[in-house]
Formats: sequence, structure tokens, C-alpha cells
Amino acid sequence: MTSFPSRLERFGRVDSTQRIVREWLAEGTQGVCVAVADEQTAGRGRLDRDWSAPPGAALLVSAGFRPSGLALRHAWRLAATVTLAMMDAAEAAAGLRDATLWIKWPNDLVADGPDGRLLKLAGVLGESQSDGDRVESAVIGIGVNVDWSTASFPADLAPFMTSLREISAGRPVDRDVLLEGWLARLEPRLEALTAGAFDAGGWTRRQRIIGRRVEVDLGGSLVSGLAVGVDPESGALLVEDERDGSALAVDSGEVVRCRVVELPSRSTPGPGKV
Repeated sequence: MTSFPSRLERFGRVDSTQRIVREWLAEGTQGVCVAVADEQTAGRGRLDRDWSAPPGAALLVSAGFRPSGLALRHAWRLAATVTLAMMDAAEAAAGLRDATLWIKWPNDLVADGPDGRLLKLAGVLGESQSDGDRVESAVIGIGVNVDWSTASFPADLAPFMTSLREISAGRPVDRDVLLEGWLARLEPRLEALTAGAFDAGGWTRRQRIIGRRVEVDLGGSLVSGLAVGVDPESGALLVEDERDGSALAVDSGEVVRCRVVELPSRSTPGPGKV
């Protein structure tokens, strides 16, 4: 029986778990390889944004994959699969009810906050190398805020972020338990993905911005409109342009920022509530 993951190493303080896993793949490591750190000094999010957390406050993990037969146009599904597994594991580790956590397209895990705000719990960063029209290898990094109190959040980000500690009303969450829970949920999801069975239904149901007015910054233009869905084939966000009602498919690779600008009332449950 093949072990899962094929390689798992834990580190104290490193510059980047993404770098470590990229090097493992370059050296020829096969299977799924995972690097975990207590602290990162050069962590990055989407678009090369800085990302940091106090030592031991977050689960900082990167995983390397060599997905068999995954089409390049479906590379986003690997990051989505990793995200869905982490969402389920985080709810279980923190003793939360199902559907406490949500996905904010394209790659954040969030929880509902005051006045309809979405509070960021985790970010996901995906990188891939292609061989023709197939994914040769990929590295997916996740940073999950675990044991981090509101009082120590960065002042400029505090209104928009949360942690498992805060969501669970102070209940301690063990990062190792979260890691083990994630790996246990990831393995069967990866097997299904390899067999061509992506969980499109779960991905769609847990999108938190569907039904809300959004502004999407594409770096050179701003699209405003109603988020009406996600395309299970391309992973694009589907937006009804408020200017003329036309349907737009926004690719995550083009997005600088996606912001919710119309919040629901407290009494109205969000779309897709289960």
C-alpha cells in the first residue's frame, strides 16, 4: 500500500514552505509531498502579496502533487479540492457545525462576520507546471489562522480576518489535529479527482459571494455586478454586469481583488445555506 502523503516534514522557522516543496518536486519526489512550518519569514499570497502570522498561530502547509492526467484547463480543480478538504477538516477540528465556513472566490476560506462582512480564515495559493495540455506538477500552499486572538491581529486587517480560536469561542484547536484531519479528507478527494470526479456541487454550494453584488478588479478595469455562480468547467466567477446585464466569466488568474459591496441583511441567510 502506498503511504499518504509520500513525504511529510515539519519545520520550525523557514522562509517558505512553497519553496521547499518546489525543490522536492525538482529533485524528483513522487506522490504527494507535504511541508509544514511553525513560522514563515517570506510567505506569499496571491499576486506575490506578503503573508505572515505569529509563530505557532497558524497552520502553514504546502503540498506538492504530480496529478495523473489532469488537464491544464482543470488545474484550478486541484486547489479547489485542497480547499474543500481543509474546510471540512477545520470545521471538525474546531467542533463547528457544518457550513460554518465558506469559500470566498477564488481562494479564501471565510466565516460570516458582523453586518454581513466576510472574515478571512485562510488563504490558498496554487502554482503549477505544465507538460503540453496536462499538469505535470503543482504546489498548493495554505495558511490557516488557528490559535490567533483578535487582540493580536494586525490593526489594518483586524476588521476583515478571524481564526479558528475566535470562531469557536476560545476553544483550543490543535494544529496537528487539523493537519491530520485535512490529510485524511484530502486523500479520497484526490483519488476522486484523478478518476475525473471533481466535487463541483460542493464547490458551488459553499461559495459565499453568490447572490451578492461584487466589484472585481482586473488590474486595468473594474467589473461591477451580481455574482450569479461559478463555472464548474473553468472555475470562473460568473457575474451579471450591472451596466448592461451581460454575463461575464471572470478568470481567477486575471483578478487583483474581488470585493463584496452589497451586504445581505442579518435576517436573510446567504445563498446556498445548508
